[in-house]
Amino acid sequence: MSIENNKVVSIEYELKEKGGSDILDSNIGKEPLEYISGKQQIIPGLENRVAKMGVGDKEDIEVPSSEAYGEYNPDAIDDVPKEQFAGIDLEPGLPLFGQGENGQTIQVVVKDIKDDVVTIDYNHPLAGKDLVFTVSVLGVRDATADELSTGVVGGGHCSDGSCGCGS
Repeated sequence: MSIENNKVVSIEYELKEKGGSDILDSNIGKEPLEYISGKQQIIPGLENRVAKMGVGDKEDIEVPSSEAYGEYNPDAIDDVPKEQFAGIDLEPGLPLFGQGENGQTIQVVVKDIKDDVVTIDYNHPLAGKDLVFTVSVLGVRDATADELSTGVVGGGHCSDGSCGCGS
């Protein structure tokens, strides 16, 4: 069995670091994660391995860091003036969300705080980590034309016009 591109895939998963016992993320007992196959909406190592599964299959999938969030880049750390964080109660380890150069949302982590400088780590929190997903494939269906054009499962339309579609 193999999942073709342009299918909506629904999965349930639990994520741990390879060799670790702590659950880093899970949607078990919650809404399934749905994505459109072949659209690079989830990490490549996971998508490539789920593509070989079928509905009802459950597997432990090991994903090396190179196929997940990449290797840890020690150069992706920067000192930023503390004044740019006015009104934020900063502490080391605090995740913050900002906007990248191309308008995409990026997550950074506060590494250190000095008098007037905040050290920010731009690496993804899971960069450099080999991961293990326990995945169950709950469903696979053809993506609709709306889903394929927007890249959003469910068509990507909102009811109040806030998505820019004019409702």
